[in-house]
Amino acid sequence: MSETASAENLLGAYLKDRRTRLDAAAFGLSGSRRRTPGLRREEVAQRANISPTWYTWLEQGRGGAPSADVLDRIARALMLTDVEREHLFLIGLGRPPEVRYQASDGVSPRLQRVLDALAFSPALVRTATWDVVAWNRAATAVLTDYGAIPPGQRNILRFIFCDPRVRAAQYDWDSVARFVVAAFRADAARAGAVSHVADFVDELCRTSPEFAALWRDNDVRHHGDGTKRLRHPVHGTMSFEYSSFNVEGRSDLSMIVYNPATPEDADRIRTLLAERAD
Repeated sequence: MSETASAENLLGAYLKDRRTRLDAAAFGLSGSRRRTPGLRREEVAQRANISPTWYTWLEQGRGGAPSADVLDRIARALMLTDVEREHLFLIGLGRPPEVRYQASDGVSPRLQRVLDALAFSPALVRTATWDVVAWNRAATAVLTDYGAIPPGQRNILRFIFCDPRVRAAQYDWDSVARFVVAAFRADAARAGAVSHVADFVDELCRTSPEFAALWRDNDVRHHGDGTKRLRHPVHGTMSFEYSSFNVEGRSDLSMIVYNPATPEDADRIRTLLAERAD
């Protein structure tokens, strides 16, 4: 292979680099009489259930582009992380792999500290299927007391369609309901979670005719950012500017921050927090 071809063989270089970084002993393989670190090519091929010759060709830049199935098996054989697997597909096929949905297991203590640092801005972290998995004190005071709700019931759509108190707090419930259904549909599809949420969707369709009607519309929306108004039974209307952020390294999570739109709104939140502390 020429030097130019070798320099352009990004896939082969990446495979070799990942292969040589593996610890053979961790796979129960003898480390004696090994001339190079890591696994041998034939060992990776065996773990991936592909031909050793075909794997060798991939590292050498021969034989054309591999299939998605082959890359997926190689990714498992090399114990690649999600971001490493994505990179493998990008350089091997020019596209990311198909999404594999995994239910969230919560947030890290560091991310929770980020939420807690937003003292007067309600903030929460939700999954791609709109389950709330973390929140701060301001969210508890302004939105709902998520801690008082069983984990399996902390879903934003369930609150909007099935909780009369949350429904009454929405300044324009019809618009909010249409928006969350459309954004939920788009997020679930993007995360590869359509089959995962099928039972939940069926449950909401049976429980709420309004949800069922909106679901039949097949609308999709992006969450992004915008404005929101809420009615509080004591402190009146509060306005917010909200933004949604993807959590780095966690494609299954998004953080939503509601910033008070005016100083008066911030004062109302301070009052609510003080009342809860008393």
